[in-house]
Amino acid sequence: MPINHQNGTIPIELTVNGREVSLEIPPQMMLLDLLRDRLSLKGVKRSCDLQVCGACTILVDGHAVSSCTYLAYEARGADVLTIEGLADGNTLHPMQQAFIDNGALQCGFCTPGMILAAKSLLDETPRPSEEKVKEYMEGNICRCTGYRKILEAILDAAGKSGGASG
Repeated sequence: MPINHQNGTIPIELTVNGREVSLEIPPQMMLLDLLRDRLSLKGVKRSCDLQVCGACTILVDGHAVSSCTYLAYEARGADVLTIEGLADGNTLHPMQQAFIDNGALQCGFCTPGMILAAKSLLDETPRPSEEKVKEYMEGNICRCTGYRKILEAILDAAGKSGGASG
């Protein structure tokens, strides 16, 4: 890792929401801070900083990760997706639409992480059982809902409850 000894930074290149990004960062910078503070992607939420709540969930090369404990340097060369990059222009991703259609959000703080985790689940398992959804989503906490609407939205997006498939 080549360190710029004048300012203690390292170069990093990655793709964020389809856009190539090159910048210099401190070696200890978390991906959450790079996304929120350097790239102004505020859909990535800071909450626990301990990888237990899921509010900071993003996708790195298609896999759900907690950006609060993921060093930005570890994402070099990776494809990073945040909630801001999920929709196709004005057309919402089916998971986003399912959350709206099923009333699976209240304050919205956890919603970006929930949606990205759910997308990762359906990318891995397009038609998960209710138990599989519950197990996969254990790392995403919502303090407003009773989780039932979130579960219904994910199953709806998977085509499990007669709604839109994705």
